[in-house]
Amino acid sequence: MTLPGHGMTMSDLVARHARLRPDAAALVDARARRTYGELDGRVRRAAAVLAAHGVRAGDRVAVLGLNGIEVVECWLAALRLGAIVVPVNFRLVAREIAYVLRDSGARAVIADPALAPAVAEARGSAPSVSYALTLGGDYEAALAAAPEAGLERGAREARDEDPAFIMYTSGTTGAPKGAVLTHRNLLLHAFSSMATQGTTQPYEVSMSTAPLFHIAGLSTLLPPLLVGGTNVIPPSGGFDPAATVRTLVDEGVTSCFMIPAQWQAVCALPELGGHDLTRLRRISWGAAPAATPLLETMIRTFPQADVCSAFGQTECSPVTTLLRGPDALRKIGSVGTPLLNVEVRVVDDEMNDVPRGEVGEIVYRSPMVMKEYWNRPEETAEAFRGGWFHSGDLVRQDEEGYFYVLDRKKDMIISGGENIYCAEVENALLAHPKVAEAAVVGVPDPKWGETPLAVIVPRDPAEPPAAAEIETFSRAHLAAYKRPRHVRIVDALPRNPGGKVMKAQLRDRYAT
Repeated sequence: MTLPGHGMTMSDLVARHARLRPDAAALVDARARRTYGELDGRVRRAAAVLAAHGVRAGDRVAVLGLNGIEVVECWLAALRLGAIVVPVNFRLVAREIAYVLRDSGARAVIADPALAPAVAEARGSAPSVSYALTLGGDYEAALAAAPEAGLERGAREARDEDPAFIMYTSGTTGAPKGAVLTHRNLLLHAFSSMATQGTTQPYEVSMSTAPLFHIAGLSTLLPPLLVGGTNVIPPSGGFDPAATVRTLVDEGVTSCFMIPAQWQAVCALPELGGHDLTRLRRISWGAAPAATPLLETMIRTFPQADVCSAFGQTECSPVTTLLRGPDALRKIGSVGTPLLNVEVRVVDDEMNDVPRGEVGEIVYRSPMVMKEYWNRPEETAEAFRGGWFHSGDLVRQDEEGYFYVLDRKKDMIISGGENIYCAEVENALLAHPKVAEAAVVGVPDPKWGETPLAVIVPRDPAEPPAAAEIETFSRAHLAAYKRPRHVRIVDALPRNPGGKVMKAQLRDRYAT
């Protein structure tokens, strides 16, 4: 059990920097800027508002907001009370929001004005919610009315093992599950990622295009908060590569995280070479696979920056392996080696270690791995069977210890007894000059059980590749059993808010 004086939270970090460097920029978005002193004062007031409406340690506070400073303020306020933050995907409809509110047992919900009607409808079937606050006018009025004295009434020191966030998984294979991440999980992840990458300076200016409800949005905020750096929060909505580059330049961003599709759009900008991006020392990607041609383009486009790939999952806070800049070319296509404080094995279905070079499931032990799935003891036990956390990712490890992701275990295609790893086929297809994006799924086949189907987004919609062209190209790059037997051309691949292709939709759509 953690002794008094041993706990630390994200909110404690802000309070510390408010004392040491109150005028330093903490958060920047399209509408406002907050110094550490300003941020801490608003967090204290927001905590007082929540406490006045009955929020206590251990209560869950759901936050549904478009990307912006206020969302982070609400997180920090809840944590200052010892409450648990539940970020909610702002793209959900009322029925889906109600599920998260019920499952988490949220006591309070804070929402963006655009989402308030859906939240009001959702509350009809979420009886645990006793208080709702709308960002904007209501929120600002509540903060302004908060008392000057006793602004942290109801606060208590958090213990390291206490839950800090419940992050709901995408639910592609069933109802979403809440991964419970503790204060220790998240702070050790920040320490470990900083130590691995060497980012320990307060002049760090970080930007992530991930939505704040996504684990990538949360985890990229923490290292700058730890050292008193600055977090730049881009707006939600359609991704604008030109506006993103202007923000990188105007804010002097030193480290930037985006999903591969966004990096591809940035690298394709004709005017990119006219911008001074010399302060950008680290660019990273994750949340979805990146093709080798894109990585080569990123390395050429940003020669002054380390190109890092981050791999992991929500339950691991999230990064488990990292391919650092010096290895970006030498080990292109790899997701790197384990982060500090992450122990891994590659195992078969019986938990036997597989030899290096062979395919198996990567499993983890780490102080960054979640505490549990919220109120799901059986699924928690299954995830931790054998004393290791099971990722569901199929990988191989080379002779130097670098990992290569081949597929999700549930997405692997078995055709005529042969295992086909979709990522391998997709990477081959992406080398075709007419292919911009590709997703491969298994579809039923009367002879082989299932066969690969390729769903392709063309580089030029006016000149898509013909099925015969893909067949000819595949013959030169893939073994016969791996070649797509069917090809479908689409305008865009279905993706979840984290940028991952929703293959279940593709399998359903093309099952016949």
